[in-house]
Amino acid sequence: MQQRAPVFGNVLEMIGNTPMLELKHLDTGPCRLFVKMESLNPGNSIKDRIAVSMIEAAEKDGRLKPGGHIVEATAGNTGLALALVAAQKGYTLSVVVPDKMSDEKISHLRAMGAEVVMTRSDVAKGHPEYYQDVAARLAASRPGAFYINQFSNDANAAAHLNSTGPEIWEQLDGKVDAVVVGVGSGGTLSGVGHYLRNKNPNIQMILADPVGSILTPLVNEGKHVEPGSWLVEGIGEDFVPSICDLKLVTKAFAVSDGDAFHTARELLRKEGILAGSSVGTLLCAALRYCREQKEPKNVVTFICDSGAKYLSKMFNDFWMTDNGFIDRPKTGDLRDMIARRHIDREDYTLTPAIPMQQAIKRMRLYNVSQMVVIDDGGRVAGIIDESDVLMALLEDPKGAGTKPVSEYMTRRLETLRPSSKVSDLIPIFRADRVAIVADDSAFYGIITKIDLINYLRKQLL
Repeated sequence: MQQRAPVFGNVLEMIGNTPMLELKHLDTGPCRLFVKMESLNPGNSIKDRIAVSMIEAAEKDGRLKPGGHIVEATAGNTGLALALVAAQKGYTLSVVVPDKMSDEKISHLRAMGAEVVMTRSDVAKGHPEYYQDVAARLAASRPGAFYINQFSNDANAAAHLNSTGPEIWEQLDGKVDAVVVGVGSGGTLSGVGHYLRNKNPNIQMILADPVGSILTPLVNEGKHVEPGSWLVEGIGEDFVPSICDLKLVTKAFAVSDGDAFHTARELLRKEGILAGSSVGTLLCAALRYCREQKEPKNVVTFICDSGAKYLSKMFNDFWMTDNGFIDRPKTGDLRDMIARRHIDREDYTLTPAIPMQQAIKRMRLYNVSQMVVIDDGGRVAGIIDESDVLMALLEDPKGAGTKPVSEYMTRRLETLRPSSKVSDLIPIFRADRVAIVADDSAFYGIITKIDLINYLRKQLL
């Protein structure tokens, strides 16, 4: 008889006791690889555990008063978890986030009522615009505000010592050989690591770390390095948080952004799990560890959060291509600068007879500022941009929407052949136009200012 699912009285009761899943469609060498499905917490991440723990600890010792205001520096998931718990308990929340966070996380935070303060992601600890320093100043400026500071909050690690670690041990009947973790604040490493090591001192704690973080050189070589930059969100550090016990770590694996993103995409294709960018880092490191082993081991890692927060980034082929993580065939000419290739059906186009109101809807739907108009013969008939739309609506507010785009599109086209020089783009951009790339046989696409910027930026990578 199938066990009946419980009925909860509050969303906070649903935090923890997440299921364990064995991955069976990836190459794990001689090992069995298990993932703890932390994305199934109500806030969709492992950070729900620490949000409850830190808030309840602050309530208990009086640092957080009824109706109080919480401030935190976060890569997003801790903020979302705090917003969830704060809303249930009657607190308000301000979160300070680096400007590399996904739009989905920012929108989610604001939808839950949190105040979001954006700051720079290109500065290190000690800089006045570093996100943790901004959060500390913000809390100090607001009477009665409580800066929760997950990076030095003992209740962070305690959440994993008291719940995550015991759950792993019980779910695998104590048959755990290695656990692969990342470090954002260090709470998971410290809490899970101390619990499991107390149960079995031979369990290995493996660190998965983004390339650019200072932690891998510190663990593997005892070397202090200057921090770099990375795009993976939520893990990797430019300092060692006070609650992070790196002595627990047996070995660290540095994982590039590209490897992390592609591993997360592979996880979705092969295992059906939509997971975040930090999971790509953890899973890539876990697979490397598993494939290095000479004998079978039970290895555990985490599905830290849901990939629904990254649909506009690593699960978007165009974003991956624009950032150099998906290579496309090179032509050695201007066609390499086209972000959305017409021949590959990547672009969005209109026909001359489409009403203006439909053109406006499509521009909003695809979030583009101009669209090419293609005639029945497949040739470029014109281009319509935001200026054309604006003038049409100003000149004929009532009738423009039903008239065809052919009445308003720009027919003066700046057309370049694929063999044209990059310098030929400059006069076109100075005239605030876009370049049509075509020859006698085909239309290949358009080049905008941002396309040229992305192309030049990738030359520096």
